[in-house]
Amino acid sequence: MTRTKELLHELKHHLPFTVLATIVGIGAVLLIQFLFKITVTAQAFDILHPLHILASGIVSAGIFYRYKKNVIQAIFVGMFSALAIGTISDIIFPYLGSAALQLHPYFHFSIIEKPFLILGSALVGSIIGITTKTTKIPHTLHVGLSVFASLFYILAFTTGLTILHFVLSIIIILIAVVIPCCLSDILLPFFFLGKKIKHCHCETGHC
Repeated sequence: MTRTKELLHELKHHLPFTVLATIVGIGAVLLIQFLFKITVTAQAFDILHPLHILASGIVSAGIFYRYKKNVIQAIFVGMFSALAIGTISDIIFPYLGSAALQLHPYFHFSIIEKPFLILGSALVGSIIGITTKTTKIPHTLHVGLSVFASLFYILAFTTGLTILHFVLSIIIILIAVVIPCCLSDILLPFFFLGKKIKHCHCETGHC
């Protein structure tokens, strides 16, 4: 199986989980914010963001280690993917989107403000991914946490948010979550793989 086919194979497996987690996450936040009238604070984001980093590290390192049994490289890939894409998904995109909607967002950069927590979450997640090599459930969890973290960033660090703004922000979230999460969990691990990718167990009926 060529690398392109193997990449598409992994995307095929993970895309349904991505879509499901995105829908559930957006629905849950709608209930929290507009039905139950629960105020989302910075502390809530500071819980969800490290959890998102943890889940991302699990999937990225797990996929890499499945195809290349190198612990150090898998940890590097897991941490790099989780930290880079997690920051883009949870912070950069929501911040820029909120600024475009003129919500006057505050730039909250977690890795600078709480470096040990964020780096530790990426490291622990990568180790779990290498140990378990489980990717589908963590990917679903990753996407769900990313939806919550991205929306919580907008809710916690902006002012003057209306229902119209929230509806428009869903477009931002879809871009901030679906593309970076698949990039982090699937594309980056394959990018770092330096040799021919092994066949998936699906070909023997055990996927």
